[in-house]
Amino acid sequence: MALRQAARELTGRHSIRDRELTLRRIVEAAVETVPEADAGGITVTEHGEVVSRHTTSPTITKLAELQAELGEGPCMSALHEPPENGIILAQDLGGADGQRWPQFAPLAVEAGYHAMLSVQIAYQPGPKSAALNLYAVRAQVFDEDARTTAALFAVQAAMLLYGCEQAIHLQRAVDSRDTIGQAKGILMERFGVDDEGAFQMLVRSSQDTNLKLVEVARWLHDEACRRGRVEHGS
Repeated sequence: MALRQAARELTGRHSIRDRELTLRRIVEAAVETVPEADAGGITVTEHGEVVSRHTTSPTITKLAELQAELGEGPCMSALHEPPENGIILAQDLGGADGQRWPQFAPLAVEAGYHAMLSVQIAYQPGPKSAALNLYAVRAQVFDEDARTTAALFAVQAAMLLYGCEQAIHLQRAVDSRDTIGQAKGILMERFGVDDEGAFQMLVRSSQDTNLKLVEVARWLHDEACRRGRVEHGS
């Protein structure tokens, strides 16, 4: 029931295209839903850089940054070396689990967190990866129900993030098409050519300048806007 409610909130309150709001709600709902979770955050990696997103407190932000700096910790394992089920569990960072991450574990305990549950968010293949990280003040609290709930929640998060990524790519494609269309219109008016002729002019300019077609189109559009402002004295 709690998981369904979290899903309704995530899909109902915010547009799936709004990536940052979606990430924030993922963290908030996960902390509210997973038993014994006291804090949380999401880490993402892209082009080799690990970034912490929407942590529930500055302390969690610092712990995420420390894991990235040290190159170890539950969230780093979930990002780079996840097991088949995608779950990295640290039941007692002040005990036996501390030996798995000897540099990070004492810092987590010092910050007041003795258990961590990191779940891989597998939303697309390639260099990008993400993990949902949940922190508990007490040790030995993430039981099987908590792990199952976190794993199910990560699946939902993966679908939402995948949708966000696809929406972003689609919007970029639409924006590129519009920019190219505007540039063609400028060339058609300026040189008296048809649609195909204007497009070929853009293609040749792209080849000559070694710039992407959309970059040439954007430059042409911006230059036309600049000239228009000058002519109108603004």
